[in-house]
Amino acid sequence: MNGNIYSVITGTGKYIPSKLVKNEDFLKNEFYDTDGTKLKKDNQEIIDKFLEITTIYERRYVTDDQDTTDIAYYAAIEAIKSANIDKEDLDYIIFAHNFGAVKFDNKQLDIVPSLAARVKYKLEILNPYSVAYDLPFGCPGWLQAVIQADYFIKSGDAKKILVIGADVLSRISDPHDRDSMLYADGAGAIILEAKNSETPIGVLAHKTRSDTFLYSKMLFMGKSYNSENNVDLFLKMNGRRLYQYALENVPQAIKDSLIKSNTHIKDIKKVLIHQANGKMDDAILKRLYALYDITELPENIMPMTISWLGNSSVATIPTLLDLILKDKLKPHKINKGDLLVFASVGAGMNINALVYRM
Repeated sequence: MNGNIYSVITGTGKYIPSKLVKNEDFLKNEFYDTDGTKLKKDNQEIIDKFLEITTIYERRYVTDDQDTTDIAYYAAIEAIKSANIDKEDLDYIIFAHNFGAVKFDNKQLDIVPSLAARVKYKLEILNPYSVAYDLPFGCPGWLQAVIQADYFIKSGDAKKILVIGADVLSRISDPHDRDSMLYADGAGAIILEAKNSETPIGVLAHKTRSDTFLYSKMLFMGKSYNSENNVDLFLKMNGRRLYQYALENVPQAIKDSLIKSNTHIKDIKKVLIHQANGKMDDAILKRLYALYDITELPENIMPMTISWLGNSSVATIPTLLDLILKDKLKPHKINKGDLLVFASVGAGMNINALVYRM
């Protein structure tokens, strides 16, 4: 057989939860500062400032009867159907998440058995050589799972891999913390397959970095800012430092992956980036093009969903990709031969980027 083996996305799926939560739904919250004192600002003022900074006006939450595994299963089913494959042929199921199967009535960490194993069970896959495992890597987890899957395929060890990203952040966010308005729930999945080609297709190159020495404590689990709730632990974030870290390092990580694939930024049709803050992503894009001395950005180069889906962590990029490929995010389109960049930052310290040819 002529050519080389490449990792190609052959199917996509997503699950966008049905519970719509608008910014005005936070008007009734009591917000506290990091020192435990109640904020003196009016909630409407807090929400207006939040919208201005993040561009988020609504997000989606799971219903009380759902957990992370449920929504991942729905996305996986859709991806398998989209790829038109036999689920028994899957060599790996890699599930990127960060907080386990967070249930409505019990926020205790629930990761045994692995969520990937639970999805495999729900899919009723009997093949014992369909290996299922989880990958916690912060918001870049799904993209890192794709990178791992690419290694499996390039090595010849696998031909078909299901890569899932799902999180339920609504249940680990402190309702007394303004940052709780950032978080959302969701699931996305792809099928990555080995394809033989004489010309480069699919995954062309990728780059990952972990800046643990300086930035490993920007995200952590801590008690509520309201001292009356001292039992549960919630996700906490040093948002200002994380914002600066992303601006300083994501553009270069993307450029590094472009250099590795011998691709110029001018040839990129879409930048699919993890979305934690709309204004931050705009700034990252400007800095990326500035590395090439380009000041005028291409129109519609970076599709965005954060304004209405919020920050759904590992689900953001696969959900975004599925929406575009299924013509549900107009005017954005992705055509055969297009060059894409995937990029993500999160967990306070991790960044990855990947170059892909359709």
